[in-house]
Amino acid sequence: MKKIKLGIIGVGNIGSAHVQSFLTGLCPEIELAAAADRRESRRSWIKEKLPDLPIFEEGKELIASGICEAVMVCVPHYQHPTLAVDAMRHGLHVLVEKPAGVYTLQVREMNEEADRHPDLTFAVMFNQRTNCVYRKLKEMIDSGELGTLKRVSWLITDWYRTQSYYDSGAWRATWSGEGGGVLLNQCPHQLDLLQWLCGLPVRVRAFCHEGKWHDIEVEDDVTAYLEFGSGATGVFVTTTGDAPGTNRLEVTGTKGKVVCEDGKLIFSRLKVDERIWCATCQEGFKAPECETFEVETDGQNPQHPAVLNAFAAHILRGEPLVADGREGIRGLTLSNAMHLSSWLGKLVDLPFDEALFRDMLQERARHSRRKEETDITFSTEGTY
Repeated sequence: MKKIKLGIIGVGNIGSAHVQSFLTGLCPEIELAAAADRRESRRSWIKEKLPDLPIFEEGKELIASGICEAVMVCVPHYQHPTLAVDAMRHGLHVLVEKPAGVYTLQVREMNEEADRHPDLTFAVMFNQRTNCVYRKLKEMIDSGELGTLKRVSWLITDWYRTQSYYDSGAWRATWSGEGGGVLLNQCPHQLDLLQWLCGLPVRVRAFCHEGKWHDIEVEDDVTAYLEFGSGATGVFVTTTGDAPGTNRLEVTGTKGKVVCEDGKLIFSRLKVDERIWCATCQEGFKAPECETFEVETDGQNPQHPAVLNAFAAHILRGEPLVADGREGIRGLTLSNAMHLSSWLGKLVDLPFDEALFRDMLQERARHSRRKEETDITFSTEGTY
């Protein structure tokens, strides 16, 4: 069996989880050929697992080594586009962890570089797109089963994090090191899914509370209002400070409502399209009849290994990716717009002023707190 020789850059929290997928045989068409990490403890960790594996301190050294055909970038967010561009210029296929980057102008440069290398595979780790409930929901929306979109509401507050989590890395929860908080770290998957399912809104008004529940400088509590070009509206609420938290996505169309919660899709399907009913019913208070039932899915939720396996299959045989790397800019557009709206204190239209956002972010980064470096790695098992 032909295997792709993959180098992994960054073996911290999520990188070490990917290494375990390789070690346990979940990615049969990928051979881990090299690793890089700036922390000596993480280089020692992977050396114990794979004594003969070439290990580097810097990602750019791994990229230039000629050992690999492809790289996976699992480092702090600002470095994603930088390392991806370097890898492409060395003729390597690239898979970047979420988010694609910190600000859209930086990610546009990465996407433009990818366009200059059509022979290379470029993917992003949007593993939640492999979840059967979201795949089925997208199928229902795209097929018109829900009718015309009217409203979307996502309450995603089960991201609880302690202060020790934020203290575990000098880069974490700082404008200069991470570039944001819950929107940039925990929510890229939900922001991607939101645009994947419903499209990007045309207007955003957000309230991003910085350091509300933790001793951090970035946002840990967000409430945002969304307007879509079709006239539909939405609300997105998230935090790392609620316990117990909730993950409830509700999508309402003219033909009914779907609630996604606890791994289930519950569909309340109207017998008559609400717009037709509203215009024709002669009773002022009578709502259209509906039937409520659980929607059947295929039950499959393969997560990260599925993205990795699709990445290898695309390189080897041209099979579809879970998410093309260029799509990473869409959820980031929504994140950046929410930040900008909160900073300016007003409604922001999409597309927004990307240079203004970059400049405002960099000004925050210039005044960012300096934290002491630590050497802590947490297991991510069960957190997605």
